[in-house]
Amino acid sequence: MIQAKQLRIALLAITTAISPFAQAIDLDAGDYDTAPAGTTAGLLYLQHAERGSLYSGSDKVAGHNELDSNIGIARLVHYTDISGILTLPQILLPFGQLKGKDDASGLGKASGFGDAILAIPTWLVNDTVNHTYFAIAPYLYLPTGNYDRNKALNLGENRYKGTLQVAYSTRLTPDIAWDVAGDVTVYGDNSDAVGGTLKQDLGYQLQTNARYFLSPKADLRAGISYADAGETKQNGIKSDATTQSKFWLGSAFWVAPKTQFILTYGRDIKVENGFKEDNRLNFRLLQIF
Repeated sequence: MIQAKQLRIALLAITTAISPFAQAIDLDAGDYDTAPAGTTAGLLYLQHAERGSLYSGSDKVAGHNELDSNIGIARLVHYTDISGILTLPQILLPFGQLKGKDDASGLGKASGFGDAILAIPTWLVNDTVNHTYFAIAPYLYLPTGNYDRNKALNLGENRYKGTLQVAYSTRLTPDIAWDVAGDVTVYGDNSDAVGGTLKQDLGYQLQTNARYFLSPKADLRAGISYADAGETKQNGIKSDATTQSKFWLGSAFWVAPKTQFILTYGRDIKVENGFKEDNRLNFRLLQIF
């Protein structure tokens, strides 16, 4: 079974790195391509991830420490023109379940809702002719998710967070698109954490995506990212940040003029101070109304 020190590492990793939107905003390729003002869309994200190892620093913790997650996010967006500037007010509602397995079965399991997220990306460059876009996007996380300090696993974090993302997207050729984004996350305190108030330093992420268009309705895509969740501090004790580098690849299809499917597979390349994902399967449905 997972030992006390290892359990503490695991809990910090869960606090900072389980949800797809926990410490940063993962992008699908083309997320910053725009639609006309007045467009409303609903999105559903589903992710299944399997983790088969736990790391303390860069060293693997002995045993079979497994953690599975099934996470979903319902997202509603509406493109709006404000004084000639395109914005995208939106709300995201995460939900799902987490389950410790094998030597990490002592972590138990959790299910329910994660913390609601409000966001409003704003485009400073919106060149639809040349497919070139530059945007800034603030995200606010609200402590609305399920949280119980007596449980090892929680979907909610019991704290406010704010993320600022900057993204650029363009066409390198008529058939190849490239996106790059960076974001910084500021964490509020969790004053109801086991072991005392949880504080966390700034987190950040850098990521890039590329798409090759097979046709106007389909593409192949791949991406890579590096994230540093920020050092944590509890009861005067500092812990090193969870860091994660990962890749993904997949495809997107417009199955109807207003309906798109995206399917990607990925896994972690390297993790420090946390669980390493062996397999990650993402599905996204986009429906324009």
